[in-house]
Amino acid sequence: MDVRLTDYTDLWAHSFTEEAKRLQSLFGDELIRIEHFGSTAVPGSKAKPVVDMIVLVQDINRIDLLNDTMKFHGYDIAGEWGIPGRRLFRKGWDKRSHHIHVYQSDHPEVDRHLLVRDFLRAHPKEVDAYNQLKVGLVALYPQTKEYSKAKKPYVQALERRALIWAKDHSK
Repeated sequence: MDVRLTDYTDLWAHSFTEEAKRLQSLFGDELIRIEHFGSTAVPGSKAKPVVDMIVLVQDINRIDLLNDTMKFHGYDIAGEWGIPGRRLFRKGWDKRSHHIHVYQSDHPEVDRHLLVRDFLRAHPKEVDAYNQLKVGLVALYPQTKEYSKAKKPYVQALERRALIWAKDHSK
C-alpha cells in the first residue's frame, strides 16, 4: 500500500469524534473511554490520513464476540496484529480512514501511545523534526511496510524522549 502523507487538517479531529460516537454504540457497557492518538491527533503534524483511536475496555476477551458486528459496520478484523492483548480493527479497506486499537484498560501499551501524543502536542519543534523525517522517508520508501520500518528507530527515540519529559513534567 502506498504511503499517503498529508498536511494536518482539523477534519481529523472531527472524524475522530464522529467515529467515537459510532464505537460507543457498538461497544456499549464494555467501553471505558476512547482516545485519539498518533500524528492525526497532533496539530501541525504531517500524517497518513488514517485516524488512530484507542478504545479502552473492561475485558479484552469479550471484544472477540463483536467481530461479526464490527465486520457488518465496515471494519476489517486484524486480531492482535503483533501486540498481544490488543484487538485491531481497520476501516476503509484500501483507502483506510481509521485504525481502532482496542485494549483492556490496564494494558501497558496505552500509556506509551498517549505519552508520545502529549509530548508532541507540547513540543512543536519535535513535530517539525518528525515532519521532516517523514517527508524524507516517504520519498525513499513510498510503500507503507518499508516506510514504517525505516521510521521505527526514530519513533523509538521519540518514545524515550516522551517518557523522560513525562517523568520531569510530573514533578
